[in-house]
Amino acid sequence: MTEATEKKSNGIWRRYRGLSRTVFALSFVSFLNDTSSEIIYPLLPAFLALSLGASPFAIGLIEGIAESVASILKLFSGYLSDKFNNRKLPVFVGYALAAVVRPLLSFVTSWPQVLAVRTTDRIGKGIRGAPRDALLAATVPEQSRGLAFGFNRAADHFGAVVGPVVAFLLLTYLAADPNTPTAREYQQVFLFASIPVVIGLFVIVFFVREEKKPLPETGAVPIKFSIGEFDSNFKRFLAVIALFTLSNSTDAFLLLRAEQTGIRPAMLPLLWMVLHFSKVISSIYGGDISDRVGRKTLILTGWVIYAAVYAGFAFATSAWQAWALFIVYGVYFGFTEGVEKALVADLVTDEKRGTAFGFYNLAYGITVFPASLIFGFVWTTFGAPSAFLMSAVISVIAAIFLLTIKPARPIGN
Repeated sequence: MTEATEKKSNGIWRRYRGLSRTVFALSFVSFLNDTSSEIIYPLLPAFLALSLGASPFAIGLIEGIAESVASILKLFSGYLSDKFNNRKLPVFVGYALAAVVRPLLSFVTSWPQVLAVRTTDRIGKGIRGAPRDALLAATVPEQSRGLAFGFNRAADHFGAVVGPVVAFLLLTYLAADPNTPTAREYQQVFLFASIPVVIGLFVIVFFVREEKKPLPETGAVPIKFSIGEFDSNFKRFLAVIALFTLSNSTDAFLLLRAEQTGIRPAMLPLLWMVLHFSKVISSIYGGDISDRVGRKTLILTGWVIYAAVYAGFAFATSAWQAWALFIVYGVYFGFTEGVEKALVADLVTDEKRGTAFGFYNLAYGITVFPASLIFGFVWTTFGAPSAFLMSAVISVIAAIFLLTIKPARPIGN
């Protein structure tokens, strides 16, 4: 490592050490929750398809409905957290709901039951999502916002590295043949998934601190539940997010495609782990880079990477290609997830941030369901290559429209 590179690396870690205790606590909770979730998620498509007989269309329906419900609820929870000046409580309630419902996957016997459990789990995500992001944004100065959201996403994705490893070890230990596990063996693994998120509830209670804003003075203009409260630039950003999300169907389809290239079911958790390890590394650096070079530049780069990955999956025919594409796919997340949230925080004032994050998630939610549904329909009707190429084209169009968004502050500021 050169001296300049070493100094740059040390500078990044010094900035991370300066983040607040609440950022670290919420990030640890994200790590625990995603460890829990990702014990289940990489096994769920194979469990649905092989054990419960669900079609690609049914899998798209399950994930589309679940994610849409979560995104719509984020709108209301974000607004209410602004209105009642309380963000910690909905964060706790959202994670508590996940802890209660995830073990129920151990008792399902049909894919509609999986739909009910997944939707309820995502309701918890909808309750906690926008208030948590607003709470994160409130604990750091503007110049460190990308860093804070990048760290939170990195912790979340590190949970998704650990979760699949746990799933792989459990499946290897519990299944008579890990390459062809039975429905009951899948469900035994699912039963362990609530343990980490329960631990996270104690972290929220004892380590997350919310600094209460002063109550509005008598006669002050109340916070309104209306998109009209925001300027045209923010509204245009939401429209572009909605368009891009139309290309962004559930990752369950990527796992199915990976299986088609020759990756064995027992290896899917490890593939999922590699993806999230890529997300961890790129998120750690992506947020910091966005603080220095600008949010829009990094988001645009990430969307172009996304288009290239989906085009690659359209023509992938061997296992090594799937492994490579999953690694590159992780970079897309590192360059966009936390950075988009930091841009939302940049574009609005603090007292409206919960509502703004709610509308941001609504923009995602109104198209994530049709995205998965359309993708599943095109795959079933015309084949996987057509579905992946369709998504790649839509994402490129969205990237072009992103160029019309005005950043909140000069690049590099």
